[in-house]
Amino acid sequence: MNKNYFKILRAGINTTFQDQGRKNLYHIGIPFSGAMDNRNYLLANQLVGNKLESPVLEFAYQGPLLEYIGEKINIAVTGDVNFSIKKNNGLIRGNCYETFTLENGDVLDILSTNKSVYGYLAISAKFDIKYQWSSCSTNTKANIGANGGRKLEINQKINLLKVNQNLNSKKINYINTRLINIRVIKGTNFDYFSKEGKKIFFEEEFTISKLSDRMGMRLEGPKIKNIVDTNIKSEGLIKGVIQVPADGNPIIMLSDHGTIGGYPKIGVVISADYDKLVQITPGSKIKFEEVELSSAETLFKLYELETQNLISQI
Repeated sequence: MNKNYFKILRAGINTTFQDQGRKNLYHIGIPFSGAMDNRNYLLANQLVGNKLESPVLEFAYQGPLLEYIGEKINIAVTGDVNFSIKKNNGLIRGNCYETFTLENGDVLDILSTNKSVYGYLAISAKFDIKYQWSSCSTNTKANIGANGGRKLEINQKINLLKVNQNLNSKKINYINTRLINIRVIKGTNFDYFSKEGKKIFFEEEFTISKLSDRMGMRLEGPKIKNIVDTNIKSEGLIKGVIQVPADGNPIIMLSDHGTIGGYPKIGVVISADYDKLVQITPGSKIKFEEVELSSAETLFKLYELETQNLISQI
């Protein structure tokens, strides 16, 4: 019997194992998947002294309630998250971007995200989970990845194989900022849309629908008119591409997206804005702002540099 493990007392909403995802499998219909908010994923691992590509638990809106059994470990929660740790001698209110030590019998309660969608739990130990195509990332739509490709469930056990004995306290001062203007480059079917449709896309607000998940983000608002064809031969899709079906409401493809699609593509969200895009809650309003490809590349390099600087501060 494994002496170090978590017992799931509440699974939370869409709690899954994630890492940096799967590369170069689009040709067989497998998307990247991986952590939705890559920066918060990386910071969580750095705080507990893990390799940056190590698996973490990703949760949406409400996280899990976990009872820990075993020797001391450090944990870190990143994102904009409310959580607490129940110990024999009382209750500790948790702070994101700071390590806390769990001891035998402690209960970690990840209550909710705060005006955001995703949060991350990293631990100074190795999860006993299976990899598929060099990644543990769980894609529940395709039943791929750790935990049989499923979300975590109540009364499950998460066994730990190897505990990192480094229990040093670490923290970083980091505030999650929000974006309203999402920067995009033109899509491959940009000219399928009317002059008025293009103007609407870049000038009007859209509301994020409740029909959004790890696969895609549906938007509601003024309709974008197609003047060529509302369907095309299925083509390859990438993360962040914005399709417009016949109803005129855009859909942004996210980390578990299908790898082909037959709706015209009006734009693509730049990589530098993706982490913040996925954290915007349903009901919120967003606008799109056009940038050139060269600017998108520069912005991504700056975002990556900023992320590395944050990691180096821990």
